[in-house]
Amino acid sequence: MNTKTLLYILKRILLAIFTVWIVITITFFVMHAVPGGPFVGEKEPPKAIKQAMEAKYGLDKSPGEQYVTYLKDIVTKFDFGPSLKKKGRSVNDIIADGMGTSLKLGLIAAGIATILGIVFGAIAALRRNKLIDRIIMVLTTAFVSMPSFIMGTLLLLVFSEKLGWFAANGTTASGLVLPVITLALYPMAYITRLTRSSMLDVLGQDYIRTARAKGVSGRRIIFGHALKNSLIPVLTYVGPMLAYIVTGSLVVEKIFNVPGIGRAFVNSITARDYPLIMGTTIILAALIVVMNLVTDILYKVVDPRITLE
Repeated sequence: MNTKTLLYILKRILLAIFTVWIVITITFFVMHAVPGGPFVGEKEPPKAIKQAMEAKYGLDKSPGEQYVTYLKDIVTKFDFGPSLKKKGRSVNDIIADGMGTSLKLGLIAAGIATILGIVFGAIAALRRNKLIDRIIMVLTTAFVSMPSFIMGTLLLLVFSEKLGWFAANGTTASGLVLPVITLALYPMAYITRLTRSSMLDVLGQDYIRTARAKGVSGRRIIFGHALKNSLIPVLTYVGPMLAYIVTGSLVVEKIFNVPGIGRAFVNSITARDYPLIMGTTIILAALIVVMNLVTDILYKVVDPRITLE
């Protein structure tokens, strides 16, 4: 790895840190600017109790003081603080528990989506305008167009309620099958279309025609040149997609009652659990930033002609 590449990576890491800081700052002050609070509900607690609870969690201080204290805790101790609603539990513990499930769910879904998307996209490109190509395009268009909550509900009704093949609750191994399929369908369809389009463009390039004229085998042309060079646009999508899926689809985890970080995030918003909102938002932002950085570096691995500047 040369000096130029190292400087590029260092610059991107500093930019990533700055981006996460911007996300923290905006989320923190917007969250505190919204009317209401974590201790405001249908039954208003006595004023003395409310003041005591705010003092306990530092909410009686100005937003600026709370912000400085919060940043200090993150930087020095990587501590997101205690949950305001789940008594006796820290945000770090809640996120760790949720991420365990979401990582398992998301990595499996991302792997399935990427592999099947590339395979189906390559088949569609190599069989352009044939029956198999039209079938793949119709199905992928349907999967891309259908929202995840409709697809999840449909799979739940058919394979859980009607056929009884899988559990409806995402807390069991059988219950995770349908959430994985739901999470994988949209990115798989998108990657299929992206691979097909990119591969058709590569197959029309001069160097592919030259390779064929020189008698290079079709298998070597497809796997050694066409498929490899057509993966660059796919990598652009796969990085952020992986971060999105791993953190869990909010709707999917809610539909299948999956105890992941996505469900924790939704519950934190409805409960106005400030520390949990901040913690889950920071983790999501950091994952997306890191995956974008990894994707940029992988460009160089896939295509050595790309220069990192």
